[in-house]
Parts: sequence; C-alpha cells; structure tokens
Amino acid sequence: MTQKHDLRIVFMGTPDFAVATLKALLDNNYNVVGVITAPDRKAGRGQKLKSSAVKEFAQKHNLNILQPTNLKAESFIEELKALKANLQIIVAFRMLPKVVWQMPEFGTFNLHASLLPQYRGAAPIHWAIINGEKKTGVTTFFIDEKIDTGAIILSEETNIKEDTTVGQLHDELMAIGSKLVVTTVKLIEEGNATTTIQPKSEDLKTAYKLNRDNCKIDWSEDLDTIYNKIRGLNPFPTAWCYLDNEEEKPLSVKLYGVEKIYEPHNFEAGLIFSDKNELKVSCQGGYIKVKEMQLPGKRKMDVKSLLNGFEFSKNSKLL
Repeated sequence: MTQKHDLRIVFMGTPDFAVATLKALLDNNYNVVGVITAPDRKAGRGQKLKSSAVKEFAQKHNLNILQPTNLKAESFIEELKALKANLQIIVAFRMLPKVVWQMPEFGTFNLHASLLPQYRGAAPIHWAIINGEKKTGVTTFFIDEKIDTGAIILSEETNIKEDTTVGQLHDELMAIGSKLVVTTVKLIEEGNATTTIQPKSEDLKTAYKLNRDNCKIDWSEDLDTIYNKIRGLNPFPTAWCYLDNEEEKPLSVKLYGVEKIYEPHNFEAGLIFSDKNELKVSCQGGYIKVKEMQLPGKRKMDVKSLLNGFEFSKNSKLL
C-alpha cells in the first residue's frame, strides 16, 4: 500500500471561479496553510479599495492571506518558504516565476478551464463559445516554464448547448473543476498521480485576452458567428457595437440575451426592425433577435421595457 503524504497546501487564485475550488479543499478537510491572491484594487465610482473574491472567502475562514504585488520579490519568496507547503494549487491566478512553482516537494498544479492543449490563455471559456465549440472541459496539469503547457494530470469534458452563455458555462466548469482538483489532490496525496505530456497539434486554438476591440460585433459577419460572439460574452465582459439612430453621434450599446432567426433577405447588414414588442437586426443569413440591451448610462433592459421609453428611427442601424 502506498504511503499517504501529509499535505500542506498553498492555494493561489483571485476571482469567483477560484473560490469554489478553495471551498472544496476546505470541505474535504485539506490543510490550506496559505492563500495567495491579488492586491486590493480601487473599484466603482467612489474608487474604494475592493478585495478579491478569494480574499473575502479566505478571511471568513480565517486563512493566512498573502497579497504580493511582485511574485519575484525576496520578501514574498521568504514568506512563501516560511509556510512550508509541499503542494501548490493555482486557479485563475497569474503566471508564476520558476522560483515559486518549483518550491513545493509535490509540485504546483493548475486548473485550466479548457481541454488542453486547446484554448491555452486568458479566456478559454469565452472563446470556446465564441468559436461555436460543441464541447469543452477542465484540465489539471503541473506548471512548467510556458503558459498552460505542462503535463496533464486529469481532464473532464462537458457539452456546450446551442444557447449556452459564457455565464452559464463559467458556473458549470467552476463546479466540475472544483471536484477535479479534489480528485487530483487525492491522487497526489496517495502517491498515485500520473501525467500525460500535452499532445502537439498543428490546429491549436488560442484563448486570447479579451479587449474592447475583440468584443465588438461586426454586423457584416454571418448569423451564427454573431450569435456565438454575443452569447460567448454574455454577461461579461459583454458584446457591444454602435447604434446609429440618426442623431449627432452614434451610441455605444451592449447586447446580452439574443436569439437567431434563419431567414434569407436582401437587407444591408445591421438594419434595425422594431415594433412595440420586438427588435431584430439584419445580418448575413437572417436576423439577430435582441432580447436584452443596454444603452449608455442606463441599466440592462429587456427589449419590451426598452421600446416603451426609447424610439428607434426609421433608418436606425447597428454599426
């Protein structure tokens, strides 16, 4: 019988996605000797300092918290060594220097929200939907020098439905991922973890960081491409475009819930068709039916409420 290792775990993570895993580790009575998370940041209109979701959770459970600004700083390295961890677990954190990930006896592993080697990078959940994938998953792997390239420990896949949004998939993968991390830790604890080198592939898709430019809708694209982009950014960070309502300046609007209508037509891309209850936009191969929209300076509204107080001109269009 393999001897069980007495684990001392350091957990590193920042957003909500990471909280589920930290909770699962505590629920399974693992010894989390330290939590590393991002420094507090100014947020909101008052620019008050806001703690990360992981910090808020860790504080409630009286865990030891470190918030380094520089992961290579000698002071941080010494604090980390003093925790005497023999395993580090990373979920939605930043790239670690070698001196950090090489430190523990049983290594440092990461939970990534894709089926590696596909969708390495910052936004794997978004890009899987934006690219119209039918399945995705989560992977645990030991960290090495490059981003998301280390040896795979475990993975688990799930299907993506035709109307799944990134918010829904995020929550599903968060739950699957937290269980996969606990299973991975059990294997390491029992000395039974085996790894597989990531396969080399010519056809790798990348999960690029999202920015304002790649979140903008191009109405000249086909119906499926536009539909996948909008649901792949709903509810965060949200697809956007300009509304030309025959006013002085186009308005920047955000689109949330949408449906697609396959219907041949000869209208130019981006034309808006609306009545009291419905708003649809022409594109290649049909129309995007808008269910939720946000005008600048306003809250997100369902289209019926929006049409009660906002009038689209006869020739209005989305750009």
